[in-house]
Amino acid sequence: MQSLDRTKLAESFRMGQILPIHHELIQRCRRGERKAQFKIYDLYVRSMLNIAYRIVNNEEDAKDIIQASFLKAFRQLDQFKQESTFGAWLKRIVINHSINHLKKRKLQLFEDMEAQALAPVQEEEVPANELTVEAVKEALSRLPDGYRTILSLYLIEGYDHQEIAQILDISASTSMSQYHRGKKKLISILNEKNGYGQNRKVLPGK
Repeated sequence: MQSLDRTKLAESFRMGQILPIHHELIQRCRRGERKAQFKIYDLYVRSMLNIAYRIVNNEEDAKDIIQASFLKAFRQLDQFKQESTFGAWLKRIVINHSINHLKKRKLQLFEDMEAQALAPVQEEEVPANELTVEAVKEALSRLPDGYRTILSLYLIEGYDHQEIAQILDISASTSMSQYHRGKKKLISILNEKNGYGQNRKVLPGK
């Protein structure tokens, strides 16, 4: 039995998706060269589509978000200062578009927990054979939007709660509360799949 390992899970989801900065290609894109833009698109579209899909949970919506994100990135390349990789910069654009899409659906993404203290969360363990990428993807798709978004940003994309708070315009304590509740629900779904019980302890994540 084991708990969700943030580092291993993120590596599994992002395997093969970490790309170099492609400095020459970026310079050509800045000059408006279409071939260079298509090359950048081909290099990043799959990983960015996965990120959008994990947040909005709809393939067609994710495709629309990716198109809008690449258009914005190419139009605003002058704002890319190379303080991070191009992939990290583009990913932030994709995430922002995805969050805005959810907000346009007028969903109440996050419960108001600003006044609530963070209480210890009793979580279940997950059988080791259930912790596959496909199993976690399927379980994530069954979560409410708020839980799924924060779990994706924290467990898979590697943001901390302060960064998530800035992205989602919530407090860090709300991010942590939603993360713990969402993680508990995710583990419950994983265990429910094979009929495991609900009373196993696991070391809580942060």
